[in-house]
Amino acid sequence: MRIGVPTEIKANEYRVGLTPGSVRELHAQGHTVLVQRGAGAGIGATDDRYRQAGAALLDSAAEVYAGADLIVKVKEPQPVEVAMLEARHVLFTYLHLAADAALAGALVAIGCTGIAYETVSADDGSLPLLAPMSEVAGRLSIQVGARCLERDMGGAGLLLGGVPGVAAGDVLVIGGGVVGANAVQIGLGLQARVTVLDKSLPRLRALEAQFGGHLNTVHATHESIERHLRRADLVIGAVLVPGAAAPKLVTRAMLASMKPGSVIVDVAIDQGGCIETSHPTTHANPTYVVDGVVHYCVSNMPGAVPQTSTYALNNATLPFVLQLAAQGAPAALAANRHLRNGLNIHAGHITHPGVAEAVGVPCVAVDFSHAV
Repeated sequence: MRIGVPTEIKANEYRVGLTPGSVRELHAQGHTVLVQRGAGAGIGATDDRYRQAGAALLDSAAEVYAGADLIVKVKEPQPVEVAMLEARHVLFTYLHLAADAALAGALVAIGCTGIAYETVSADDGSLPLLAPMSEVAGRLSIQVGARCLERDMGGAGLLLGGVPGVAAGDVLVIGGGVVGANAVQIGLGLQARVTVLDKSLPRLRALEAQFGGHLNTVHATHESIERHLRRADLVIGAVLVPGAAAPKLVTRAMLASMKPGSVIVDVAIDQGGCIETSHPTTHANPTYVVDGVVHYCVSNMPGAVPQTSTYALNNATLPFVLQLAAQGAPAALAANRHLRNGLNIHAGHITHPGVAEAVGVPCVAVDFSHAV
C-alpha cells in the first residue's frame, strides 16, 4: 500500500503522523511511504532519517495526497487539506468530528473513509489511541495551569505548591479518567491540594487506592461542582464522552463564584469543551479572561511537546497502521472490531453513533463482512 505522511499545518502543531522508526517497519513489509519534506522537523527527525528508513520524500502535501491511498496524520484536516482528499482515501488521524459539524459534512461530501484515533477501542473498553495524548495533556494541564496562575499571565500570582508557612493552591480536577488521573499525579507531585470529581464511584475508589489520602475524591453533582469551584485556584476540565460532544458541567453563572485570577484549563476542548465559556485557542494565543477567570483552551495541547507526543502516539497507532496497510481498510475493519469502532465516516455517511448524534444526522452502519 502507498501511505502518505503530510506535514501538519494546524497552528503551532509540530507532531508528525509517523516517526522514522514507524516508516522503517512499514517499508520492511513492502509498503511505500510518501513523506512530505520537513514533516518531521518539529520532532527533530530530519529528511535524511526518513530517507534512510525507506521513505520517498515529496516536496508538497499535494503530491503526498495524490500519491497515497492511506493518509496518516495527527490532527484533523484543515480546509486546504480537505480540498486534497478524494473518495479513494482512507484518513487515519484524530478527527473530533462531534465538535466540528462543518468538517464532518465536508468529509461526508467527499465520500472518503475517516478512521478517528479517538474512538478506536480496546478489549477493556479503553481508548488506546487517545490514551497517550490524554496522558500528555493531563500532565501538561497542571504545568500550563501553574504558569497561568502567575501574575504576568493574568493569574492571581499564586505558586501552586506553596512554601512553608504559605498554603498551597487548590486544584479541582473534573473527571477521573486518563486525563484526570495524570493531572492528579502531577498536581500532587507539585504539592498542591487536589480534589477530583467523578460520577463513577468505582473510579473514585481506584483513584483513592492509587493516590491514598493525599487526594480528595468527591462524587460529581451540580452541587459538588459549584461548592468546589468556589475554593479552586486551578480547574482542570477532564471530561470525555467517547466520540460525542463533552457535556457543559461548568456554566457561565458558576464563574461568578470563582476567585479572581483563578485558572481553567479545559482539556475537553477538542470535543467542544466541558466549560460553557470555553472556546478553542492556539499555542500562539492560548488564554483569555471571562469574569476574572483565566481560560486556557488550546485544542492541541500535546503539540507543545511534540517529541514526547509523537513517539507516544506512534507506539499506540503503529499496529493499526500496519494492519490497514497489509489488509486494506475494508478487510482490516472487518477483522478488527476495535479498529471498526474508530470508523467515523465512510462512503458519504457518518458511521459512529456519538458523532451522528452530536452533528444531528442519522448514523449508518456499514457491513464489511464481505471483505473478509
